[in-house]
Amino acid sequence: MDPKLLEVSQVFDRFKAALARNDFDTCTNLLSQLKVMLTEFKSLPPLFEKTPNAVHELTLGRDVYEHAVILSVKMEDQDAFERDFFQLKPYYTDARELIPPSPQECPILGLNLLRLLVQNRIAEFHTELELLSPSAMENPCIQHAVELEQSFMEGAYNRVLSARQSVPHETFVYFMDLLAKTVRDEIAGCSEKAYDYLSISDARQTLLFSSDNQLLEYIKEEHPEWEIKNGFVFFQKAKESAPSKEIPSLQLINQTLSYARELERIV
Repeated sequence: MDPKLLEVSQVFDRFKAALARNDFDTCTNLLSQLKVMLTEFKSLPPLFEKTPNAVHELTLGRDVYEHAVILSVKMEDQDAFERDFFQLKPYYTDARELIPPSPQECPILGLNLLRLLVQNRIAEFHTELELLSPSAMENPCIQHAVELEQSFMEGAYNRVLSARQSVPHETFVYFMDLLAKTVRDEIAGCSEKAYDYLSISDARQTLLFSSDNQLLEYIKEEHPEWEIKNGFVFFQKAKESAPSKEIPSLQLINQTLSYARELERIV
């Protein structure tokens, strides 16, 4: 094997071993070294020179950036994910005919779609979808992201949250947890616009929590401006008096939230 290839492969093996044991400091240092070392290969993007070891170099470069993306997910670093994904993307597009396909391609493309959904970058989400091949669109990792986007846009929040239990790849859990927070923040925003207060029971069901304690912890961390008093959640702390009108049913609350979301979409 070419000495440079051998050296990069050895460093990459150390990186993978560190990643397996979640030694992120070592991973970060080794990844920086790998990225510098890869610049010595002229066969890699953006040059794509036809060198004697081009296939091996391209495959190794793709593997490095795929693992870099996985590292960013484990470290919960969305900025690093975006940087590494865009460095990886040419291997999936421009080098498609030069090297065999990667089994990690669809899971990573699905991860990127989830990232765009979490960040509410819906236009970019659809742009990325249009670039995918018909076979990729049939992959469970891509279908999962597409179904989530549809459920999110329809306001079917219960489907979004339940989808966490059936993720097609373990790396999806991080973005699914972020999406769950996005969903609850969306519902909370609509609730504040629709009502001055809700009973704790209705608030818990509306925000899709399974227990009152989960609701109270969410309020404490995300909405400390809300007030809990006499079994009710007041969205405006100025509301000091007890409720004097009938609390609407959960069905009516959900209908109102749906209408509020449609109005926001139209505006």
